[in-house]
Amino acid sequence: MHQAAATGFAKEAQAYARGRPEYPAAVDRWLRDDLHLDATRTVVDLGAGTGKFTRRLLTTGANIVAVEPVEEMLAQLTRAVPEVAARRGTAEAIPLGDRAADAVVCAQAFHWFATPAALKEIRRVLRPGGSLGLIWNVRDESSDWAAAMTAIMAPYEGNTPRYCSGEWRRVFPAAGFGPLREKYFPHVHTGPSEQVIMDRVLSVSFIAALEPRQQQGVVARLRDLIATTPALSGSPAVSVPYQTCVFSCVRE
Repeated sequence: MHQAAATGFAKEAQAYARGRPEYPAAVDRWLRDDLHLDATRTVVDLGAGTGKFTRRLLTTGANIVAVEPVEEMLAQLTRAVPEVAARRGTAEAIPLGDRAADAVVCAQAFHWFATPAALKEIRRVLRPGGSLGLIWNVRDESSDWAAAMTAIMAPYEGNTPRYCSGEWRRVFPAAGFGPLREKYFPHVHTGPSEQVIMDRVLSVSFIAALEPRQQQGVVARLRDLIATTPALSGSPAVSVPYQTCVFSCVRE
């Protein structure tokens, strides 16, 4: 596991649960029509984190197995969705038998383990004809203040894997899987600035992993951004635009 994920997500599991956006209604159609999830199916939520997407999977009626390697994140998940089977594991060692699942879904996670070894393991637990689904909420940085959020974080990124780098795409086309299909949905994250800006940034792995003095500097810059931006300081709730990006392929 990358050190930023192991350290950062362990330290800021609560900020992750508070600060990450939910998902748009269009995702429900994707789960039904593209991944074919219903009450007769079993789905693995791989890299399930605090259970934010696990809760969305509940609406499909499918049997859910949530797999997460970070103990602190898994603890948040079991509190949020106690009715779901939650297991500690990794993408290279999924705690299920061969051909046990109809779908494997990775929400905000696949960039951490986009390797041939992980795809081989995902294929092992999928039944023939089963689907791999990948989903990310990606912040729209067309506004000056959204771009400024990223500029505050950027100096600390280092070699941390991220969706926006596109490196995760290098494993596709993948042996044993059909072509990758993709769709995009508009989305908005609305709430108090402390939640949608402060907690959102603090939940980023490489920010969460910072030493206290560095992290306090990030917090101070974010507070200054909020205070000096009328769109952020003049309202009890702010709206951050996102694009939800979904990808799927079928196990052959």
